[in-house]
Amino acid sequence: MRRCVTAVMALGGLAPLLVACVHPGQYQKDMAETRSEISQEKQDRIAADSSLRGDINGVKSDVQSLRSDLQGLRTEFGAKIAAVEQGIQFDFPVNFAFNDASVRDDDHAVLDRFADVVKKYYGGSKVTIEGFADPKGSQRFNVGLSQRRADAVRDYLSGKGLDGAELKTVGYGKTRLVNPGASKDDPGADQNRRVVFVIETRPENSPQPATKTTASPGEVSG
Repeated sequence: MRRCVTAVMALGGLAPLLVACVHPGQYQKDMAETRSEISQEKQDRIAADSSLRGDINGVKSDVQSLRSDLQGLRTEFGAKIAAVEQGIQFDFPVNFAFNDASVRDDDHAVLDRFADVVKKYYGGSKVTIEGFADPKGSQRFNVGLSQRRADAVRDYLSGKGLDGAELKTVGYGKTRLVNPGASKDDPGADQNRRVVFVIETRPENSPQPATKTTASPGEVSG
């Protein structure tokens, strides 16, 4: 241990020598956790800074307050928040039962919190609600089902005080699967049956919604 301390003082190179003084497995674990925390902090900072535009609803923007609220969504609801080309993407557990488009009671709390964040910091911004389905059934049917899921979430958020005119919905069907191949009662299939939110800070780049489709009679999908 004395040699380690002496080497640090002599060379001024702390990080390389810690590998020799600390168990390699623990060092790698600590470094991975540090990189993850730094990456998430950077995403939160980008999300906060790029979304605030001086005054919001007549109140001076509070970047620290927004970062705190974003952190609350992460820690309490497992939200993933990232800067994307269109604006800010919010991905958190709002899932659906198989072949169903009803908003679950279990998801009311996170949707309520999201509505509060939008009203407080993103007034006037377009919010796109992207719906998805699991791979069971045809793409045509699943596009319609995922659209209905997005519409159901839009209606719920409208009931919580968000401007319906600023809520846009799009159904992507069984694309962008979280767990490819998982459907119905398979483990992880519910993660494919979800919605994702994008707050568009640059409305001129807003994506066009998918065309709604009609399912064949009796067809069942995810």
